[in-house]
Amino acid sequence: MADTTKAVPTNRKTPRLQERYRKEIAPGLMKQFNHKNPMATARIEKIVVNMGCGEAAHDAKILEAAQKALATIAGQRPMITRAKKAISNFKIREHDAVGCKVTLRRARMYEFLDRLVNVALPRIRDFRGLNTRGFDQGGNYTFGIKEYTIFPEISADALQQALGMDVTVVTSAATRDEAEALLKGFGFPFATKTPQPE
Repeated sequence: MADTTKAVPTNRKTPRLQERYRKEIAPGLMKQFNHKNPMATARIEKIVVNMGCGEAAHDAKILEAAQKALATIAGQRPMITRAKKAISNFKIREHDAVGCKVTLRRARMYEFLDRLVNVALPRIRDFRGLNTRGFDQGGNYTFGIKEYTIFPEISADALQQALGMDVTVVTSAATRDEAEALLKGFGFPFATKTPQPE
């Protein structure tokens, strides 16, 4: 009987940051936090990119443009996010489309991370580093981007409305300190001094 299974391509190149994690970051974290088991070492599990349109979501063209832009940035088709409850002040009813989001894992996650840290964030005007207050107790980190045009894939001329995005990096770190050390290893440009709340 002939074998009908398809051969899995083996020539796909491993993302640069994934290689760095295996060879440099993971061994460094094991030593720094005294992990005996390599599986206990913190790692990035997924990255969720959320783009909200708010009142603009009532305009199908703007919502479609946001979807297209997010797909270009992330390399993956985003899903539409809908309101969980009605907000009369914003003329939003329950289940209305309010934006889009994408969840990245494995190779696409590392490729997005590489472009975010090394290309997009340095293009922010007067950028002074990311705020370390974005970590939660579960070791995840969330920060906002005011305009998605910092990504070179997006043309500023094609921008219909200035839309921002939230990026959440979900890690397996047990503590905030380990999560911060993990992201620093990937080159996240954290501010040297956290600004005091006003």
